[in-house]
Amino acid sequence: MRSDIIKLYKDVHTWTGIVSGLLLFIAFYAGAITMFEKPLQHWASPPSPFGAPTPLQDTQQLIDRVLADYPDARDGYQIVFQPNAQFPARMSWQLPNPDAHDHDPPQFMHANLTADGSLVVGESGASPVSQLVDDLHRQVGLMLPHEIAMPIMGAVALLYGVALVSGVIVLVPTLVKDLFAFRLGKNLKRLWLDFHNLLGIFSLPFHLIMALTSVIFAFHDQIYDAQEALVYRGENALTQPSREAGSAENTGARLSPAALVARMREQQPEFQPQRMIISTAPRQGPSLMVFGSNPRYGNRSPDGGVVGLDPYSGDIVATDYMPGMQDGWGATLTSFFTLHFGSYGGNTVRWAYFFLGLGGAVLFYTGNLLWLETRRKKQKKAATETAVQRPSARFLGPLTVGVALGCVAGISTSIAAAKVLPALVSPIGHWHTVIYYLVFCACIGWAFLRGTANGAVELLRAAALATGLIPLASLAALALPGLSWNHRDGGLIVDVVAALGAGVLALLARRTAQRIHRAPIDSIWCVAPAAPPLRADARTLERA
Repeated sequence: MRSDIIKLYKDVHTWTGIVSGLLLFIAFYAGAITMFEKPLQHWASPPSPFGAPTPLQDTQQLIDRVLADYPDARDGYQIVFQPNAQFPARMSWQLPNPDAHDHDPPQFMHANLTADGSLVVGESGASPVSQLVDDLHRQVGLMLPHEIAMPIMGAVALLYGVALVSGVIVLVPTLVKDLFAFRLGKNLKRLWLDFHNLLGIFSLPFHLIMALTSVIFAFHDQIYDAQEALVYRGENALTQPSREAGSAENTGARLSPAALVARMREQQPEFQPQRMIISTAPRQGPSLMVFGSNPRYGNRSPDGGVVGLDPYSGDIVATDYMPGMQDGWGATLTSFFTLHFGSYGGNTVRWAYFFLGLGGAVLFYTGNLLWLETRRKKQKKAATETAVQRPSARFLGPLTVGVALGCVAGISTSIAAAKVLPALVSPIGHWHTVIYYLVFCACIGWAFLRGTANGAVELLRAAALATGLIPLASLAALALPGLSWNHRDGGLIVDVVAALGAGVLALLARRTAQRIHRAPIDSIWCVAPAAPPLRADARTLERA
């Protein structure tokens, strides 16, 4: 391959990576954490006040009581088969909130029947911190309105794809020779470049999947608008009740949740229902959707797929999003969601995606810093002249350190605060966002104030401390009466991973501090020594 072509693609790879790299760091780091969103939500949320869920055979009685006492539930409600921190009771419904902002989580009421038949109604108190992390991931750290953030995310994903393709082309001439090259020695820049290339090549399939699916998600609404207009002609199969003449609808007898579950299992015994949503449209009447999963097939979302049922007969009427019963087009579309969310293969794939997500974040962080070091060597002046850092290095270096480590410290601090915020402030979700951005912006400001080298060391230590606060918050909660709920339902893994992460960050801070002492004077890792005091010669004293 001609050298000018390689140089062209190297420039393309460099600039697309620099433009999109910092936003992608936030997306990948937050995305890695979302692979264990449910354990995180259990870790951060207090225990449910509802006790054991109402027996399924008594659920119809629960529905009748709630609909009689709470008119807001008549427009739509859901029955939960597998209670969790977000939906801790058998029945729940969403409250109307016309003043809600884009990032405010929906407000739900939940209801249960106790053993003596009493109705218990209240809010769940589930922590919104996992939703904050998910929003940071989906919108590349931009907490803007959805219609603004998603096109930006799509543009970043397109640049990401270009950077991947151009990076592979640059490596093609030396791919075989340098594929497993990992040269240890005094040349740290060469070592980090080998690590960057090795990580990029071996995780390339994962990154291509992320780039392609992110573009699809970014223009998700436009794709579905076109699909509904051209394919469904304005009708949504999941919300259209399908009833035949002479069906159970004519008798007015709608099946109970227990009967609907039994009927669905007759048709699809491997489908595992999690919750069903019953909504009522003024003209069309009631419709029913069941969310669940089938371990043999890929799922539409991390929570599973969706099937539409006839609420009167229990017959399956919509399978567009149901795992195992989709047509070719639906299964192909679902595969994009499945590959992006890692909603297949169980915990093995989740752990793989977790480490690949962290590896992707490291890839973008090292990419920017490597470019600064490479450019410094190319622009190095003669040895007789004073070596200086260009303005671009003095700007991009602190920005890279501040954004990356600010994201780590901000997320960790916001997660750790989940234990104390409910007792101090309201609404909790707003304050989680405030904490994240205060820490994030403070880290960026500190990096510019202290410079790349000092800022990296100090912010790595700050990120290690913030991440270490997560297991410390659990220890503090365990010491208080009634708060030994941190390790239930997988919450222990949050403390273990946070403790390990704090250790890794502390080790990186130590290594970076050692590197500063060996860095050349024109390197971004060099801390310029204080200028020695000037000695006044005899002539100067005489003039004075």
